[in-house]
Amino acid sequence: MEKHSIYEPFGVDLDLVQGILREPDNHLIRKASSMKGHYADAKALDDLIHQGDPLHYEVFEKEVPQAYGHLMFGISKLQPGTVNGECFMTKGHYHAIPETAEVYLCLCGKGYMLMKTTEGECRAEYMERGRIVYVPPYWAHRSVNVGSEPLTTLFIYPADAGHNYGDIEQEGFPKRIYLRHGKVEIV
Repeated sequence: MEKHSIYEPFGVDLDLVQGILREPDNHLIRKASSMKGHYADAKALDDLIHQGDPLHYEVFEKEVPQAYGHLMFGISKLQPGTVNGECFMTKGHYHAIPETAEVYLCLCGKGYMLMKTTEGECRAEYMERGRIVYVPPYWAHRSVNVGSEPLTTLFIYPADAGHNYGDIEQEGFPKRIYLRHGKVEIV
């Protein structure tokens, strides 16, 4: 009989007011300068970078083995703002194991989970506090903040899934989300 290594259970404190995991093992910070190539108006993004390179989003995670059977989880906190009307977004990714799904629970804010397939299908699923969004296997996904406060989500996915950002950098998304005259436009 094969002996399995036992991983110790643990708990994590979530600060719901700040929208962060307390004492994360990994804390990823993406500023405007990290988002080159993702917005339609590159010059407007460069202008924003030169005006102070504002924070776009943060990811807070606890480490778990990146192995089959484990679940990765954490918090994504996407700031409000626009680049010439295009709403702040995360870079977006496929999973390195494309057969992998992911679940997002919106803790606060308003936005969309923008999703696409390699075949060109595109969906935008609305997110607000208390709403869960299921991202099926084979769908690239990115969060987009359309509100005036941070869009904060709890995410959970199989820990061995990995991330594939490169295809998004090459392909982009077929749709973009703008805030114009106080209205959301998905074009």
